[in-house]
Amino acid sequence: MNHSEQQIKPFIEHLRSEYSNNAHKLKDVAQFERDYRPESAVWWYTREPFIYQKLNWALRTLDAPIILKLSFILCDLHRQIETLHQKQVNRNEAKIKLYRGQVLLRVDFEKLQKNKGGLLSFNNFLSTTSDLDVSLAFAKSASVNPDTVGVLFQMSIDTRITTTLFASIREFSEFIDENEILFSMHTVFRIVDVFKVERDHPLYNVNLELTSEDDPSLTKLREHFTKKAEDEPGWTRLARLLLQLDHFDEAEQLCNDLLQQHKASIVTKASLYNIIGLSKAERGELDVALSFYHKILEIFRTTLSKDDSSFGALYLNIGTVYERMGNYAKSIEFYNKSIRIFEKALPEIHPDLSTCYNRIGHWHQTMGDYSKALEFHDKALKLAQKLLPKNHPTLAASYGRIALLY
Repeated sequence: MNHSEQQIKPFIEHLRSEYSNNAHKLKDVAQFERDYRPESAVWWYTREPFIYQKLNWALRTLDAPIILKLSFILCDLHRQIETLHQKQVNRNEAKIKLYRGQVLLRVDFEKLQKNKGGLLSFNNFLSTTSDLDVSLAFAKSASVNPDTVGVLFQMSIDTRITTTLFASIREFSEFIDENEILFSMHTVFRIVDVFKVERDHPLYNVNLELTSEDDPSLTKLREHFTKKAEDEPGWTRLARLLLQLDHFDEAEQLCNDLLQQHKASIVTKASLYNIIGLSKAERGELDVALSFYHKILEIFRTTLSKDDSSFGALYLNIGTVYERMGNYAKSIEFYNKSIRIFEKALPEIHPDLSTCYNRIGHWHQTMGDYSKALEFHDKALKLAQKLLPKNHPTLAASYGRIALLY
């Protein structure tokens, strides 16, 4: 994949602005602009702090503007890891042990400790090594700060698991002696054990096991979220994720950037308008939210059949805004439109149906019709139980709604 100047230019401009008073850094930036090629992504990632630090920080914090600027190298890095993985996979032993030394804030470590037996996802590119001593030395550096904990991650890797991409980058790395193995984004492990290594030193061992495609917890969660995002472009999915994490400014900015910078399809525009509308609604800007929903309505009327399930989702959002405005007549009108379409267009077991039943249940509860509210909340719960893992927070919320009606 060859990148045009237009793709790289926003990142270069960002770096030049940030390092305007640092002649040495500006020289490195100029070299990167001149020499970068897709096949050199791993080399640049290991060589330049302004790449690996910014990229991993942006992925951890979901800084959408920076991720957008770095999208070219993010894609190249993933593809190069994928290519190397395919070449190396048959050379590896069936099971290998890798290590990572990391310093964590004590509060973050305590959360990890409480999640023993659960899943741990690394959202960024994950650097590991086959050299225990390298990782151990780094983890022990935590002793200088009482608010931090040194963690030695010991990772058991079944190399036959084909859904996780990782590769030795020793031959491409600036630091050959570190025997670095780099994982692509969103690697998921199960936390097997957590224990203290030394009594008088804040150093802990965390044993991790790479999850496989058939891991029950991972499979059910993946199925749920895949259904919600299977047809959306990657950047639209990121904007939706930012919204789910309450990063409203970032979600709206990313949507506006995408609307301005790309020749988005009509379908993508509708998705972006929807995310902005949801964000505005969450912020209490209800009239603005409605204006975006009506933009979507105009698009749908010219592109979709009147019974398409997308109308159902839109009517549900409009009904929710009207309910929050106190316009209950308009609200139930749109809820009823939504449920009629959903029950006709969707499978019997679908998360959108569950959401709609909950909204109608809430409407009846507000109107004081508790038996009708219970009927719809019960429908929602039965669907959610079939869709979600037992420990999913949505189920707990459903139990709570029903309990309040007794």
